[in-house]
This record gives sequence, structure tokens and C-alpha cells, in this order.
Amino acid sequence: MIVRDKLYIGGSWVTPGDPDLLEIRSPHDQSVLGRVAQAGNADVDAAVAAARKAFDHGPWPHTDPKERQEVIRRLNALREARADEVAAAISAENGSAGWFTKAGQPFLTLQVNAYLKAAEELGWEETVEPSDPSAPYDTIVRREPIGVVAAVIPWNSPFSAATAKLTPALLAGNTVVLKVSPENSLSMMLLADLYHEAGLPEGVLSILPADRETSEYLVSHPDIDKIAFTGSTRAGRRIASIAGEHLKRVSLELGGKSAAVILEDADLPAVMQGLRSGSLGNNGEACILQTRILAPRSRYDEIVAALKEMVESLKVGDPAEPDTFIGPMIRRDQQQRVIDYIKLGIEEGARLVTGGPEVPKGLEKGNYVTPTVFADVDNRMRIAQEEIFGPVLVVIPYDDEDDAVRIANDSEYGLSGGVWSASAERALTVACRLRTGTVTLNGSPISFDGPFGGYKGSGVGREYGRVGLTEYIEHKSITRRH
Repeated sequence: MIVRDKLYIGGSWVTPGDPDLLEIRSPHDQSVLGRVAQAGNADVDAAVAAARKAFDHGPWPHTDPKERQEVIRRLNALREARADEVAAAISAENGSAGWFTKAGQPFLTLQVNAYLKAAEELGWEETVEPSDPSAPYDTIVRREPIGVVAAVIPWNSPFSAATAKLTPALLAGNTVVLKVSPENSLSMMLLADLYHEAGLPEGVLSILPADRETSEYLVSHPDIDKIAFTGSTRAGRRIASIAGEHLKRVSLELGGKSAAVILEDADLPAVMQGLRSGSLGNNGEACILQTRILAPRSRYDEIVAALKEMVESLKVGDPAEPDTFIGPMIRRDQQQRVIDYIKLGIEEGARLVTGGPEVPKGLEKGNYVTPTVFADVDNRMRIAQEEIFGPVLVVIPYDDEDDAVRIANDSEYGLSGGVWSASAERALTVACRLRTGTVTLNGSPISFDGPFGGYKGSGVGREYGRVGLTEYIEHKSITRRH
């Protein structure tokens, strides 16, 4: 059992205000994994004060961008060297299957490298000549850090969510207080170890496991200049209201209910292979997953049968076992939430193709859910409109391409989606009509060089690459006479 009784505040391991430690239990069998310190309001005050001092008086905001980039490169190399340890820690805490957490490690490197490339290419200071050639002045445009950033992340993909915010914030010269979920206390203290070893100056970074009340205290703090949040749409609305009241900069990556549009000419075996991870990765606990499967009526029965076969072939069980595809939900209440949605789908009149509300046999100790597929789903049903965050797929029939686009766009969310077709041109045409921030064609991976974020209720702002980096930058114009 691991015991971490200190908090990482401003680059030092500090005794928390509350000495009680939170017990972290395995979602697989409820065994105790460790006991970890949790932050309260006094710890937030200390972390924000350290970040404020480091930004206002420390070297980090004024450090050459190339030096900041070198720190991030060191951090990336340190994490890569401990990739197996990182993957195992996330699997143990979250219940994420080992294949998923191990596969995610190279993607973390790609994510960071895309930010580094953007930082290398960005003109941190440039001179802009006037549009009027006779004007007796020019303009210096400077790209400067915003200030103290409160980054708040969820539990489902903690390292990815953390690096998506820490990397651009630090590359831009900001100081950061990262608030992580209590469920991820062990893996996020490992992250603190890595950043500490990478060599950030004093005060630049704090990592605090804490509950929702402490999180709200952090984002409401008067010395916070920007809020970067990933989580539910409901929580995002609350954070947006706080940011608006205080005119804080804000970026929000929120929920999703993404559609996979399967066109009539799609290669069905390839679709099923892609939807294994594209719809059920991370136990279904991911906002980008394509959980609304839109199938043409001409191939509807064929697609439903193929989904049934694919889902039933996936092993559910101990996330540490190499052949497990789907592990447990992270908490008992999340398990119950997903089971309740399965019961709701039956009540709404959807046809249960496979799965159901019963816990898989032999796995009653853990927070397990039987992967479930519903057919004959109307897009107005709650199981088609609300984010379930578990291994539950709904198959919705459509009449023609226009009908498919209409159904896909009939959602309060607009985070992600996919189109499947034998014709790359046709798939692209449909993708351009979808009101969503990210679309993958025929199962392609999401690029970290392009912007990632949502339309509508799925958020404000973007992450990844150059666009994601600029979310942490203020632009200053200095006009001077010749």
C-alpha cells in the first residue's frame, strides 16, 4: 500500500492543513491501493500565493521560450522512461484496461511534441508593418503569459487531461495550480514527482487532489487569471458563470454524445474494428467516444448483428490482465449511474440487443457493468441524448444522408464524431456538415496538431497544437513612430 501524506505546493512537498488521508480503493475488488493527502481551502490559498509570487516576481514568465521548452522536453523524457509505471498506476486507480493505458503513453508524447512544435514556430514577438504604407509607425506584437492558471481535470484520463493543460500553460510562461480528482491521487502524485524532477522554478506548479467544493474555491479565487477545465457540461456552466463574474479567461472541454455515421458503402469489418476503441475505449468513460451509432435502414439489421458480435467478443474483467478489454467503472456511484441508464433504455422502449443491467457473473466485488447495445432507438430518447459515460451503445436508423446529418446534429453536444465510407470524398463531405469540433474518417486517430474542442454544449476554446497554445497567451500591441 502506498502512503503519500504531503501535498505538492509550489515545487515543495508540504504537510496539508488536514492531516486525514483519503483511502484509495481498487474499482476491481475494493482492495486498498493507498492513502493520500487531500487539499482544503488553506492549501489552495498557499498554492495560489506561491503561483502569484512566482508569476509576479519570479523568472519563469520572463524565461526565454526555448528554455521553457527544454523543461517540457525533460519532463516528456522522464515520463517516457516510466511509461509502464504510469500506465499501471492509472489502471489500478481508474479500472482502465491495461491495453488502453499502455496504448495511451505514446499518445502523450505526441500530444506534448505537438505543443512543443507550436511553441518553437510561434513568433513570441514580431513587428507588423502598417496596412497604410504612408503611416509613420509600426506595431510590435508580443505574446505574453496570462498569469496564474487554475487547471481542473476529471478522473477518466488524468495524465492526458493534465498534460493537455500544463504543457501549453507552462510553455507560455504561466504559473499553474492543477486540481485533480481524489480518485487519481496516487497517479497524480507520480506526475508531481516527474515535474519536480524536470526542474521547474519555485512556485510555478502545484498539484492538489481535492473535492468539488475545494475546486470551486480555487476557480473563484481572486488571484486566478485563467481557468482551464475539463469535465461535465453542467459543471462547465457553473465555472463559466464564475469566470464571467470575475472576467477571468476561461477554456472549457466538456461532455459529448458523439455520433458514428456509417454510410451504406462502409466496410463493416473495418467499422467494427474501429468502433471497438472508438466507442468503447477506456470502459466507455470518455467524452469523445462515438456512442450513437447511426446506421442506414438498408443495412440496419446487418450492422446491429455485427455490433452484437463485436461487443460480446470483448472480455470484461480485471484491468491488469492482458486480454481484458473493458474493466470496471471507477466508482460504485458511476456503476449505478450506468446501470440506471440501461434500465431507462428498456423503459423507453429500446430493444436490448446484448448486455443489460445485471453485473457480469464473478465480478460482483468490482464496479462492473455488462457492455450493452440498444437497437431501434429514437434519437429523442434520453439514452440517445444524455452522456452515459459507460459501455452503452445505441443504434439509430436513418433514411438517407441528409437524415443522418440531421440526427447527428440533433444533440446539445458537439465534441466529436466519425464517418465511415468506402469513398474518402463522400466521408469528407458528410464530415463537413457535422456540427462538431472533431471528426475522424474511417477510424483515423485524432491529431494533436489540430485544435480539439467542442461546439454547443461541449465547450468553449480549444486544446492541442498552436490553437491550444494560444489559449494561454495574451496579445500585446506596442505602437511606435518611425
